[in-house]
Amino acid sequence: MAKQKVAMLTAGGLAPCLSSAVGGLIGRYNDVAPELDLIAYKSGYQGVLLGDRIEITPAMREKAPLLHRYGGSPIGNSRVKLTNAADCVKRGLIKEGENPLRVAAERLAADGVTILHTIGGDDTNTTAADLAAYLGANGYNLTVVGLPKTVDNDVVPIRQSLGAWTAAEAGASFFDNVSNEQTAAPRTFVIHEVMGRHCGWLTAATARAYIQKIDGDEYVEGFMMNAHLKSIDGLYLPEMAFDLDKEAARLKEVMDKRGHVSIFVSEGAGLDAIVAEREAAGDTIKRDAFGHVKIDTINVGGWFQKQFAALIGAERSMVQKSGYFARSAPANTEDLRLIHSMVDLAVESALNKVSGVTGHDEDQNGKLRTIEFPRIKGGKHFDLTTKWFGDVMDHIGQPFAEA
Repeated sequence: MAKQKVAMLTAGGLAPCLSSAVGGLIGRYNDVAPELDLIAYKSGYQGVLLGDRIEITPAMREKAPLLHRYGGSPIGNSRVKLTNAADCVKRGLIKEGENPLRVAAERLAADGVTILHTIGGDDTNTTAADLAAYLGANGYNLTVVGLPKTVDNDVVPIRQSLGAWTAAEAGASFFDNVSNEQTAAPRTFVIHEVMGRHCGWLTAATARAYIQKIDGDEYVEGFMMNAHLKSIDGLYLPEMAFDLDKEAARLKEVMDKRGHVSIFVSEGAGLDAIVAEREAAGDTIKRDAFGHVKIDTINVGGWFQKQFAALIGAERSMVQKSGYFARSAPANTEDLRLIHSMVDLAVESALNKVSGVTGHDEDQNGKLRTIEFPRIKGGKHFDLTTKWFGDVMDHIGQPFAEA
C-alpha cells in the first residue's frame, strides 16, 4: 500500500485562525501519524496550479506550536476559482485551453498527495468541493477535508466559523481607541466600518464585544470623557432596512445634545443600493474571480458619511475601518478551543478517507461533524432575532454606565 502524504493550503481573505490551524494540523499529525510526509502549497490554489510548495521539515514540525501565536497565514493566501479557467489563464496560472481542475489534480497526483486540507471560507471550500468531485469522477485517490474560516461567520450550515470570535474582539479593541476621537473636535461624527459583505454577524458581534469591554468603566465626573462619549449611537447591517431621513433626524438630536455621534456599519450595509447607484452613473464595478463585487472598491462607510454628515450637522466626520486590523489578529482563547476541536476531527476524517468540511452542523442540532461538500455554501444571513443581538440593540444610543 502506498504511503499517505498530506498537503494543506489556506485561501481567500485572512482570518485570525489560519496560522493556528496550520500549526494545529501539523501538531495533530505529529501526534497520531508522525510517519506521514507533510507539505503546504503556497498562496492557496495558486500554489497547487504552479507547483509552488513548502516541504514541512522535522524542525518545522517541532516548532509548529509557535504558529498559534501569530495572525496571518504562514503559507500565504490567494483567491483562485478552479472552475474559472479564463481568470486562471489571465493570471498566468494555466495555459490557454487547460482545465484548472485537471491541472490541480495532476499536480496533486504528481506530488503524491493523498490527503488535502483546505482552510478557508465558502469560496475556498466550494472550490474544494469542485476539486473533490473532479478527483472522484476521474479516479484520483485523494481525500479532501476543509476547515471553515471567515470573519463574517456566514458559511451554511456551520454554526461558528474559525476566526470570527477573535475578529469581533479585535474590532472592539480598535473602536475603544477610535471612539476617543470624539474629543479631538466639536461635533465629530465617527463611522466604524466592520467587515461583512452579506452578513451582519461580525458587526453585531463587534458591537457586543465592545459593550462588554467597556461596560462598567469608571470616569471622572465633570470631564468630557464619560459613558456617553463611549456609546454607540447607530448600528446598520445588510439584513436591516432603515429610513434615512428618520435615522438622520434621530442622530441629529444626539449630536445636538451630546456634541458627537458614533455608528457601526457593516461593509455590506446598503451595498446593493450603492452599487446600483454607481452603475446608473456609468461606473464600472470591479468583481473578483468568484463574481463578487470587490468590496474594497465600494466605500460603504464613505456613503454613510456622505448621507449623514450634513444632515446631522457634523463639523468633522471620519470613517475608520477595523477589518484589516481584526482579520490579521492571532486567534483568541475561544477560537483556539474551536480550532483544536475542528483540527482533531479533520485529521481523523482524513485518515478515515471521509471528505467534507468540519463544523458544528446547524441542521443536526449543532453536532460537530464532517459536513458533506455539496451542503457547503456562503451567504448565510445573520438572524436578527438572536437574543444577544436584542440586548445589543437595547444599548444603542444609550450610555453603558452612569456618566
